[in-house]
Amino acid sequence: MIHAEDVYQIGGIAKPHGLRGEVVFHFTDDTFDRIDADCLILEVDGILTPFFIEEYRFRSDSSALMKFQGIDSVDDARPLVGAKVFLEKEKAAGAGEEGLSLSYFIGFALRDEKEGEIGTITDINDQTENWLFSVERPGGDEIYVPVHEQLIASVDHEKRTLTMRLPDGLLDI
Repeated sequence: MIHAEDVYQIGGIAKPHGLRGEVVFHFTDDTFDRIDADCLILEVDGILTPFFIEEYRFRSDSSALMKFQGIDSVDDARPLVGAKVFLEKEKAAGAGEEGLSLSYFIGFALRDEKEGEIGTITDINDQTENWLFSVERPGGDEIYVPVHEQLIASVDHEKRTLTMRLPDGLLDI
């Protein structure tokens, strides 16, 4: 059985496409492509279910036409509409940290080697040249922390904790 804590969301199924069972997959994360995933996890009727990829082709930079094994008609595809799409964290982690998408870290606790617990990563701000983690502090304040591999000290995938070496004074800004 697949558990919610073992997966992370990478998109959703928008609608059927054509007559042979393809669906439009809108993704917020392209990790599935970078690690050569053979299956995706869909939440159908509240149950996380693996669907094996027969083929896919990109439609835009945020969507793909996806054909799953065993989904061979528009009638087979309709029940998948609205399904959230997930990837197993273990597969993504197996690709190494370089293979992980930044959205993988949303929900992780952020720690600093010196300061300890900082807060929870809630979003990725990619509106600037240097990407930032949006971090919610325990008191509810939001801070931004630069995303750079040289600042990352360690990642604990099981405990969902990212430990960084933040520059002195960053938390005072």
